[in-house]
Amino acid sequence: MTTPAERYAAFRQKHGDDGAALRSFRGLYDFELDDFQLDACRALEAGDGVLVAAPTGSGKTVVGEFAVHLALEQGRKCFYTTPIKALSNQKYNDLVKRYGTAKVGLLTGDNSVNGEAPIVVMTTEVLRNMLYAGSATLAGLGFAVMDEVHYLADRFRGAVWEEVIIHLPESVRLVALSATVSNAEEFGEWLGDVRGDTTVIVDEHRPVPLWQHMMVGNLVYDMFMADDLTPRINPTLMRVTRDAERLMQGRGRRGYGRPQRSRPPDRVQVIEKLDSEGLLPAITFIFSRAGCDAAVQQCLNAGIRLTSDRELHEIRQLVDERTAHLPDEDLAVLGYLEWRDCLERGLAAHHAGMLPAFKEVVEELFTRGLVKAVFATETLALGINMPARSVVIEKLDKWNGETHADLTPGEYTQLTGRAGRRGIDVEGHAVVLWQPGMDPLSVAGLAGTRTYPLRSSFQPSYNMAVNLVGQFGRERARTLLEESFAQFQADRAVVGLAKQLRKHEEALEGYQEAMTCHLGDFPEYAALRRRLSDREAELSRQRGAARRAAAVRSLEALQPGDVIRVPGGRRAGLAIVLDPGRNPRGTGPSPLVLTIGKQVKKLDPADFPVPVEPLEKLRIPKNFNGRSPKERANLVSTLLAKMGDRDLGKPVRARDHTVEDDEVNELRRRIRQHPCHGCDEREDHARWAERYYKLLRETEGLRRRVEGRSHVISRTFDRICSVLEQLGYLDGEAVTDEGRRLGRLYTELDLLTAECLRMGLWEELEPAELAACVSALVFESRAADDTRRPKIPAGRAQDALSAMIRLWGELEGIESDHGLSTIREPDLGFAWAAFRWTKGHTLDAVLMEGVNGNELAAGDFVRWVKQLMDLLGQLGNAAPPGSKIKQTAGKAVDAMRRGVVAYSSLT
Repeated sequence: MTTPAERYAAFRQKHGDDGAALRSFRGLYDFELDDFQLDACRALEAGDGVLVAAPTGSGKTVVGEFAVHLALEQGRKCFYTTPIKALSNQKYNDLVKRYGTAKVGLLTGDNSVNGEAPIVVMTTEVLRNMLYAGSATLAGLGFAVMDEVHYLADRFRGAVWEEVIIHLPESVRLVALSATVSNAEEFGEWLGDVRGDTTVIVDEHRPVPLWQHMMVGNLVYDMFMADDLTPRINPTLMRVTRDAERLMQGRGRRGYGRPQRSRPPDRVQVIEKLDSEGLLPAITFIFSRAGCDAAVQQCLNAGIRLTSDRELHEIRQLVDERTAHLPDEDLAVLGYLEWRDCLERGLAAHHAGMLPAFKEVVEELFTRGLVKAVFATETLALGINMPARSVVIEKLDKWNGETHADLTPGEYTQLTGRAGRRGIDVEGHAVVLWQPGMDPLSVAGLAGTRTYPLRSSFQPSYNMAVNLVGQFGRERARTLLEESFAQFQADRAVVGLAKQLRKHEEALEGYQEAMTCHLGDFPEYAALRRRLSDREAELSRQRGAARRAAAVRSLEALQPGDVIRVPGGRRAGLAIVLDPGRNPRGTGPSPLVLTIGKQVKKLDPADFPVPVEPLEKLRIPKNFNGRSPKERANLVSTLLAKMGDRDLGKPVRARDHTVEDDEVNELRRRIRQHPCHGCDEREDHARWAERYYKLLRETEGLRRRVEGRSHVISRTFDRICSVLEQLGYLDGEAVTDEGRRLGRLYTELDLLTAECLRMGLWEELEPAELAACVSALVFESRAADDTRRPKIPAGRAQDALSAMIRLWGELEGIESDHGLSTIREPDLGFAWAAFRWTKGHTLDAVLMEGVNGNELAAGDFVRWVKQLMDLLGQLGNAAPPGSKIKQTAGKAVDAMRRGVVAYSSLT
């Protein structure tokens, strides 16, 4: 079987010339397409699907745009999917400019515009939902573009990408656009298995060269030697950082403060330096929202202005236009005037806590070159097209929700990939700020690792299970899940283990032949010997445990003043018990003693292989001070006088006394009577037998590992189906009415949501109460260790939330019985905010009380409310006949769709 790369090479040789569609497409651009773009377009026009893996900013999306062009030329549809709404909005605007509003639609959780158009931009989840629902909109679909397909590694949402790839109709050609990953060939091979012929195109060339730097103090140094063909760390940088480290440590010890030239630069210095070096516009990545806001404030306080008067007026006009739809009272709460003042100076923050409308304005101004310095969290690197001349990284570790973790090479590549604007900059620049303890060699290692592997995060869910069984039946569904990239990778890992397993099995055959005895069945004889050895070892362990227990009991009986003998070790000899050291926690006594060597030491049961018996009794002075050498010497003198010349003999040693055991006697009898016992080569055969059984144990362990990785996805699917059958969502091969309702609920807590619907927990709630309860199914606190009790609405909402927690506990127990653990506990942290917003309270009041008493960021608030509205809409669609939920959910959504929540930009 040929590899994707070989098929691609053969294709390129055969189809070197452009087709008519590609010739007309090239005319749409005022620049020549790169070879990798042309090759991908030719493969598409020839009828193949394509996987394009190339660096950020290299122009991968041109291939996706050709799929759009090809679909229109052929009179077919093209769906263009993206991982985030902001990217969908941006791509929608780009395509509208080229093809007009009549030909382009948009489907996200927030917007539905012209959904039956021949070109529809959508989030990946929307396409997944359409596939499960069998939407009529899929008719005529010829191409599906999956932008940022490496998102399938995301542990929260990655499964959606695999679901789409597996379930798209066979006639649809897939265009997968990915960052550079080290296992693109593996991913492409899987795509070829599930989608048919797929050309894999990997291009690691950056169209704009990237220069790596490190800023030490207020000076910027190249990270690598510029004149070397192979990258080599800059020796000047190594010397400067060593000197800075030494100076800082030395000054810190003497208390004179840090020398100015080696102190890490502050944010104002960094921006001023980049400005003077002509390295703006720049994105500074700070792994903290508060840090981003503080950086802007620091630059503001320092009086930095990076814009001209003309740019200032242009910024003000655009900002006022883009925010005209937002209520004045909300703008005041959001600090609009201060935010606009920063923008007019060319400064901005960009993070998930900001209002989406504000983030969109920052993105537009930065892309236009009007904002020159953006301080952003790493989420910007994963999203919209927002390149800069330079990227600054403050630190090489970040909080991942559980701990401070070092940046991976993949994350570093993703962040620095924003540096260098194609068609504008001759080169891009990545600047790492040196901090004490930072090793330039480690940074160079990050910078030198260009790619990272793509790992599947696919796991079946309850919603996925009922949808698959409903469409394909249980057996076919299992087969489909076996086609996932997760199972493909697991099978690849099994190949190496299976090869090792085969070698072990071959060696076992050889060992078995070597221990063959002409007198009888030597494996049987060896098994008897092994049983005897195991039984004797077991008896020895039992005797040892009994001795240790007796020693512990003897230590527990000691009293202050007892003279004992420590049988061995560094503390061997006579000792006086000062404190018996009885441990109430049950870990055994640890007596404190004064040794014959006049030292106070703490003993433990390990010092006594045999029980200890007091030899004498001394009176310890009432105010004895073990820290006083004189008092220790006096007490030891008393001990020596008391013991005199008494002969204590040798210390008692621990001995194993042979105990009659029926099983040992029987095994010895059978061994002596076995024919192989009289063989002259018995011990040679026995050595081969030992090797055989040792290797057999290793082989069994390997076999368990292989079985554990084989069919792992389908085994999980079977367990999920068992839970669904127990709860009545599946009836054998059939999906019940309740199961069909579950199939309409696309949320992490899908089963719990369906159970709440079925139990009628929300039937009597008012809209605001329903919003509070349902918020617990979408919200997740950022501070996982926040133990404060969240504020929740009283009355019926409180009762319903309590019932939801009890129901979650029951489901967790059912999952545990089936070997599963997928359902997290509902989070009540947003219930009060959701309740008050639905009740009509002001944005100011809702944000101030926030979550668990902490003020809520406007961006977080809008995001959670929109996710809540989306799930309420799903509940309306899934509600059983005669339920009040559809009407109540609709009223809740209408009440929440106001102010900053109602505003969404498609400009």
